[in-house]
Amino acid sequence: MQNAKLTNYLHLHFIVFIWGFTAVLGALISIGAIPLVWFRMVLATGFIALFIGYKKIGLRFSKKTLLGFLLAGFIIAAHWLAFFGAIKVSNVSVTLAIMSTGAFFTSLLEPLFYKRKVIGYEVLFGLLVVVGLYIIFNVETEYIFGILLALCASFLGALFSVINGKFATKYNASAISFYELGFGMLCITVYLAFSGSFTANFFVLTANDWILLLLLASVCTAYAFIASVHVMKWISPYTVMLTINMEPVYGIILALLLLGDSENMSSQFYYGAAIILLTVIANGIIKTRNERKRRTS
Repeated sequence: MQNAKLTNYLHLHFIVFIWGFTAVLGALISIGAIPLVWFRMVLATGFIALFIGYKKIGLRFSKKTLLGFLLAGFIIAAHWLAFFGAIKVSNVSVTLAIMSTGAFFTSLLEPLFYKRKVIGYEVLFGLLVVVGLYIIFNVETEYIFGILLALCASFLGALFSVINGKFATKYNASAISFYELGFGMLCITVYLAFSGSFTANFFVLTANDWILLLLLASVCTAYAFIASVHVMKWISPYTVMLTINMEPVYGIILALLLLGDSENMSSQFYYGAAIILLTVIANGIIKTRNERKRRTS
């Protein structure tokens, strides 16, 4: 059991590295956030459907469970729309730094979903996260809208992680991913249809965008999505969200290497980002120690 947890924890870090690369792909793909997310979900759902057909995985669920998948699909679609929207109006570094607040949001949401008490030191750490955000808001005023979108994406990502934590222990990861991505794509499709966005130009993409979208949908979505749901069978939602907070580190480094000067930020920005990231890491260390003490007592 301990070896399985370690293997899945390392696997999760690899997935998070891929997610860090996802942000860079979002910056490189030239189309807007809404069509980007729609194409991503359509292609990823197709890839997962092929995998399910090959593995002959069952897709029968109760209406109540399907409604849960629909809700989760809507949330992940909204999360990605806010995430890529933040990248488009700011940059990868700003978006990923703000996404570090995900563990703080999860610490507030878990007591509601798992019926545990709010812990005092988590509230204190939450205040430190606010300090880090204040520093970033103060020095990066040109990116305010991007920061707000990233905060929204962070909250929705935390909400999705907590909800999916319940599904992951009961159902097959591929089936969950198929329904959630499919329902999320359906939600965006309804919006695009009613807004009259499905024109001929909507489907005209450059060869470079198609290549990047295929990479985004296959490796960074279909594979990473199924794998992330799978590891939740062994890892708690909080640990998942805590590990996901390495995404800014991986993503910002990749952005600096691949996107160049557009990702260079002020020193104050990195101070604020460091406060957020170190606070989240400290929170995780304390939580892990407390859990070990509880088990040995």
